[in-house]
Parts: sequence; structure tokens; C-alpha cells
Amino acid sequence: MTDKEYLKNLRVPSKENPLRILLSACLLGELCGVDGTSNGRYPSALKLLDYDNVKLTSFCPEDYVLGTPRETPDCEGGDGHDVLDGKARVIMQSGKDITEKMIAASLKMLEIAQKNNVELAVMMDASGACGSQVIYNGSRFSKNPVYQIGMGVCAAQLDRNGIKIISQRDYASLEILYSKIDPNHLIQKDAIDHDQHEWYRSYFNKN
Repeated sequence: MTDKEYLKNLRVPSKENPLRILLSACLLGELCGVDGTSNGRYPSALKLLDYDNVKLTSFCPEDYVLGTPRETPDCEGGDGHDVLDGKARVIMQSGKDITEKMIAASLKMLEIAQKNNVELAVMMDASGACGSQVIYNGSRFSKNPVYQIGMGVCAAQLDRNGIKIISQRDYASLEILYSKIDPNHLIQKDAIDHDQHEWYRSYFNKN
């Protein structure tokens, strides 16, 4: 669940003092997805490029430690917070354990965030690194993939250090963000965050 009160209380940025946002690099179209693509196109995030009162910093933690292309890593036995606590691990689709590498990636992402004094992170959901709402529990390529509510390892690292996160699927939260960036932005009142989506509420028995 995103912190909408935090978003509503964000300062109004200016060209001279832009809002500092960290993004998963693939959301800006960087070719760092597991297969060497950008994992698709995400207009909800790309729109941030249109504003001169926003300073964007992008980073792909998986590419940093695993390179591109690569196998797909997922958390197993818990979410990113559990991985950081030594209660879960990160595995590749082949079963290889890369927990230590992913923790190293999370520390690098935190370093970049702190160096740039970011005020918010917008990250790729469902990723074992960057997910902030929903991730897999075990490999997503298993015969019967299992989802879990929780954060990826890098998102959890940022969260533990006070950095607020929203995903590219948190449309209601993104609407609030854009209303802070652009005084002429009209909020779409029917926009919903990922945790309000019918699939989410059905899968996790939230109805």
C-alpha cells in the first residue's frame, strides 16, 4: 500500500529546485530487462520525462549485479524484507541462489538514492528486486507460480531507509504525484492503485 498522505504533502517543485525521483531504469525505456528489452512501455512513468521541475535518477539493480540479458530472479520463502533478515532467499529460474548479489544490488541502489537525495522512488512491480506491491514467491516460471504481497529486495532496502515507493501500476498514487508536479493536472478520480485492482483483491482474498 502506498503512502498517499506522503504524496499529498510533497513539496511543490520548481525548475530551480526539482522533485528528485529514483526510477527503475526499465520504466524509462532503458534496455535492461532480463531479455535485453525495456520490459514494455509504461506511459505512466515516461510522462515524468515531460517536466523540467523533476530530476530523474534511474538504476537497474539486476543489471548491476547480473548483467543483461540474464535469468529472472525471484524471492523464495518470503519477500525482500525477509531476504534482508536472512529468512528468505533469491533464486534464478534455474534454481541458482543469488541472495548475496541481490543484497549487494540493494545497497548500491540505496547508495544512489541517498547520494541524489531522492524524495520518492517509482519502481517496477512484480520484480524480485524492485517490486513494491506484489512479487512472486518462488520462480515465476514454475508450473503453478505463486504471488505474495510484499516488496522486492531493493525496494525493501529503500523502504527500511525511509524512502517512499510507488509502482508503475499505482495509478491513483501517480495521479497525486502529477498533481504536485503540474498545477494544471486534473486528477482522474477513477484511477486505482494496484492493491485496489480486482485481480489483487480476488487473488489475496481482500474482497
